Amino acid sequence: MPPAVAAASSAGESLVLHWLALTLTPGLGPTRARRLAEHFGSVQNIFKASLTELEATGIHAASAQSLGTGRSMELANDEMGRVNAAGVSVICLDDFSYPAQLKQIYDPPLVLYVRGKVDVIGQPGIAIVGTRHPTPYGLGMAERLACDLAARGLVIFSGLARGVDAAGHRGAIIAKGKTVAVFGTGVDVIYPKENTRLTEQILSLGGALISEFPLNTFAAPQNFPIRNRIISGISIGVLVVEAAEYSGTRITSRCALEQNREVFAVPGNVTNKNSWGPNTLIKQGAKLIATWEDVWEELPAQVRLALAPATGNESQAGQTASLFGEPELAPHEKKIFKLLKADEATHIDEIVECLELELSSSEIFAALFELELAGKVKQMPGKNFVKSF
Repeated sequence: MPPAVAAASSAGESLVLHWLALTLTPGLGPTRARRLAEHFGSVQNIFKASLTELEATGIHAASAQSLGTGRSMELANDEMGRVNAAGVSVICLDDFSYPAQLKQIYDPPLVLYVRGKVDVIGQPGIAIVGTRHPTPYGLGMAERLACDLAARGLVIFSGLARGVDAAGHRGAIIAKGKTVAVFGTGVDVIYPKENTRLTEQILSLGGALISEFPLNTFAAPQNFPIRNRIISGISIGVLVVEAAEYSGTRITSRCALEQNREVFAVPGNVTNKNSWGPNTLIKQGAKLIATWEDVWEELPAQVRLALAPATGNESQAGQTASLFGEPELAPHEKKIFKLLKADEATHIDEIVECLELELSSSEIFAALFELELAGKVKQMPGKNFVKSF
């Protein structure tokens, strides 16, 4: 490595180490830490200041002690050892790889831990968020919209939670697109565990897992509302698919509004409690979303021009992106398809009962199998079936 490049690399590592030391300082949040760096002229100067100078800034005594005695830097060096051993990257506020969108928010994280491709987190993308207990309709819409948007080059950001978040990530994976999961734990702690396979798929397709929390941070409830500001801040806009009145999604959408991000919402059945969030947002001015085109037309012109053309994995419902096109099906399949709904699961026994005069149970099982293979129908737990979007 040429001396100039080696020196630049060393300087970058030193900068990350100093910001990391601030992050690990007790009683010092992102906003106070940035003000401290501004007060002393640079992040490095903080660690040259005396204990008296640090206390004079008004920070907590414990924070001043940790910085002044070198304890914070010791913690940072220990953490960097773990980071390097785990193959994780750490980028700081002053790093050119730090997402420009995220830097614009009021309280951006001082550092981001990244597993996977660092460059993908700075690319234009949409956050897809919603309830952990969605209806089949909510799952289908989240997956379909994520698939269509990812196929057109947008990164899908979400929080890896059960339900809508996981469906958003899956949709991007179906499109062979990029998706980024924002953790409320350390990037080495998969939560929930059931999504371990999903994280492997995210990484294999060039996506990333990111967090502001140190390695080994467990799933503490208070961390998830904190991370929600990153999901909205790193995105061009936030798309809400099913959310109850009191939910983490409500926090994310509020963050989006405060951060001057676009807010999109998929309307839902007014009798379903999960429709309260998106329907209320629409009443308050959020853009109503039925297809990917509704999101696409709200993107900045320069973003639309920069994105890659569709890969062909997007919705096959036609150029108008209609959700309600009738597919070409065999006669048996058509009869079953007409019985099924997209927003409500139908049990196999009900299908057999409705068609017992027209089709045998073996014909119904065979037709359902063919519909599943064709991607027209999905089987839910308990032998329940829904139409795919």
